[in-house]
Amino acid sequence: MVAGMEPGGDEPPGSAAMIPGVRAHVETVLLSARGGRLCFRTASRQLGVGEHPDACARSLAGHGVGLLHSTSWRHTAEGILLTYVALPDPDPSAPAEPVLDLPVTRGPDPLTPSPAVVRPVDVAAHACRHLAFLRHTDPQVAGAVTGAGELWDLIDVFTPAVAGLLPTGVR
Repeated sequence: MVAGMEPGGDEPPGSAAMIPGVRAHVETVLLSARGGRLCFRTASRQLGVGEHPDACARSLAGHGVGLLHSTSWRHTAEGILLTYVALPDPDPSAPAEPVLDLPVTRGPDPLTPSPAVVRPVDVAAHACRHLAFLRHTDPQVAGAVTGAGELWDLIDVFTPAVAGLLPTGVR
């Protein structure tokens, strides 16, 4: 965290939120229940100079979101991409695709953890595994379950997992 920066807030004017030469983008995966299926859509944009990633993710999510949580980051050709998950999607009529319960995406070995290709559905599945874990371990996430029962029932299908989980047998 940059000195003077408040968690979840905006930086004071004139301070640098980004490391010089490193571009940062934020994506927000928005989850919704549609016809008994868990669906997602993604909104993203470049992080503004002096802008906190939490504030950027909130603006991408829109009004009416009950939970916003940082789930992961990865390197892309455009720079560092910070991923958040938000629910429920405040625009359930926006085009979305189903979240599939896919195997964990990982690199070829423990010293190369980044997969060669990360698809949007992989990111959404990772976010759902993360939320399924946090629902039982984080009081703030557990509190967000109230009022979004159908959505959480669909998230509960995912095996709870933490970020960076190594495959069984790897040491």
